[in-house]
Amino acid sequence: MATPNDQAVLQTIFNPTTPFGDVPGLDDNEDQVQDDDQDFDSDLLANAKELEQQGVLAAESGDITRAIEKFSLAIQTLPERASGYNNRAQALRLQGDTAGALQDLNRALDLSGEMGQTACQAFVQRGLIYRLQEQDEAARKDFTRGVQLGSNFAKHQLVLMNPYAALCNRMLTSMILKLRNPDV
Repeated sequence: MATPNDQAVLQTIFNPTTPFGDVPGLDDNEDQVQDDDQDFDSDLLANAKELEQQGVLAAESGDITRAIEKFSLAIQTLPERASGYNNRAQALRLQGDTAGALQDLNRALDLSGEMGQTACQAFVQRGLIYRLQEQDEAARKDFTRGVQLGSNFAKHQLVLMNPYAALCNRMLTSMILKLRNPDV
């Protein structure tokens, strides 16, 4: 049986763009702080969650306008719950409304106290927007917070943003290709 270090080495060899030691499935039992929904009225919470689920289904089917409507209704139902803002931000981003998405992500982070699963998702989403806008320092800060809240995706993004890691990954990929096919 391979040790965790052996698994990390194999992961690096076969997937050189992943961070060293980031073995899929190895960190699945990490403790991630869950959102605290217990402060909300249970009927209102159930209604807001149902509206969010309808919004997710609409987005998955490609109806972004309907998704935004459902997320907005969820926000109207429980305006102090961060999840609706986070979900609507993703739909707004898909629709091309980056400014609206950033506004909703900031609101989700404020409401969540920058803790919990929704905050983790909001930091990662905002980091991706900042990265697309070439605001690398802001993206790096958000990805760092995402990592602190348990996001392996944010960890991977930080590695990709590190110029030394990118150079090492290119060199390692080149070496592995030469080992696999020495005639090239």
